[in-house]
Amino acid sequence: MTTITSPQKSLSVNPLKQSPPLGAALALLGLKGLVPLLHGSQGCTAFAKVLLVRHFREAIPIATTAMTEVSTILGGEENIEEAILTLVEKAEPELLGLLTTGLTETRGDDMPYILKLFRQRHPELKSLPIILASTPDYKGGLQEGYATAVKSIVETDYGAPPQETSQPVITVLAGSLLGPGDVQEIKEIIEAFGLTPLVIPDLSGSLDGHLDDSEYNSKTSGGTSLQQLQQLARSRFTIVIGESMRPAAEVLQQKFETNYQVFPRLSGLKTVDQFLWLLSQISEYPDTVPKKYQHQRRQLQDAILDSHFYLGGKKISLALEPDLLYQTSWLLQEMGVNIQAAVTTSKSPLLNDLPVDTVTIGDFGDLEELAPNSDLIITNSQGKLIADKLDIPLYRLGFPIYDRLGNGTRCLTSYRGTMQLLFDLSNLFIEHSH
Repeated sequence: MTTITSPQKSLSVNPLKQSPPLGAALALLGLKGLVPLLHGSQGCTAFAKVLLVRHFREAIPIATTAMTEVSTILGGEENIEEAILTLVEKAEPELLGLLTTGLTETRGDDMPYILKLFRQRHPELKSLPIILASTPDYKGGLQEGYATAVKSIVETDYGAPPQETSQPVITVLAGSLLGPGDVQEIKEIIEAFGLTPLVIPDLSGSLDGHLDDSEYNSKTSGGTSLQQLQQLARSRFTIVIGESMRPAAEVLQQKFETNYQVFPRLSGLKTVDQFLWLLSQISEYPDTVPKKYQHQRRQLQDAILDSHFYLGGKKISLALEPDLLYQTSWLLQEMGVNIQAAVTTSKSPLLNDLPVDTVTIGDFGDLEELAPNSDLIITNSQGKLIADKLDIPLYRLGFPIYDRLGNGTRCLTSYRGTMQLLFDLSNLFIEHSH
């Protein structure tokens, strides 16, 4: 079992953790026709928006209730009402996401009651689903905020479902370890088995970096639609990718009696084999895997043979969110890598089962102390200063990545994505060996 340490610091000067409202906003951006509304000061929203824009290099629709010193003291009920009415008038959203922040959570705004009063005052907006999530900045990190938002999405009532689809619907709860490119790959795999994926949230439709016909969208242009959310009751099975998504799967099981299976990771030969086997069992053609993926499996086997010469015995230090740390560290361990240091942002059941003796819940300061003499550092773009200081190559992974292009289409899961990650890392070592 892995030992978990939490250095007792009075101050973090170089934080690894991103805020929960940012993670929740990211999850909500995977729903079509939605505007995330952060209940807090303008600074809370601006900070999250800047990071999202820099990572995806896209216009990101996020609104704020713009709390001031006065409204913070007297209460933000009027700000919420005014913000929702303005968004309805200007953006005409199909869905609305209302997220709290550290400011309003500390004040103690009774959000369910405020929302109830709003519904009573504005019965004309009865059909507008409002997803409410409690995401104080001081509770967890990006992964926790993302997971809380997804749980709120599946808890919300979206009304009667439309006409039943002809193909069986499979719900996929996509964790924060997946980017838009990963989600797109998973959707294509599921469709290859004759199934219809209902991905929550579907970042591949909204943040994959495509041009729309309109010049500017004040709400998300793609993602999981309201009509798809109304199909949740008809889903045959729930596939959960990322341990942090388990509470949302339990909600679906309780509401609709939908069974689920959790995949803590989706990279590496054995894990992807298990994923495809499950899809074959759910589909109408048991024990049958499309030839395309049989071929990709052979390609991955060859990639493992080619790359193990460069990865075997290397010392790598990682600083990632818990789900992504679990996925990456186990893949590296299977390739013969020695994990020199593992730093993460928050507690998770997965931390007890990492392929390392010790994992640190800390910040970049802890990484700087643990990473010297590593052959490689894997973390987000904010680790560049440490990598340069220690003269160690950096592989960018996680959020945010603002000094590289292509984050909207990058795929590092499945057979194909695993190959890409192994080639990326091997090429880094080849480049720095000369």
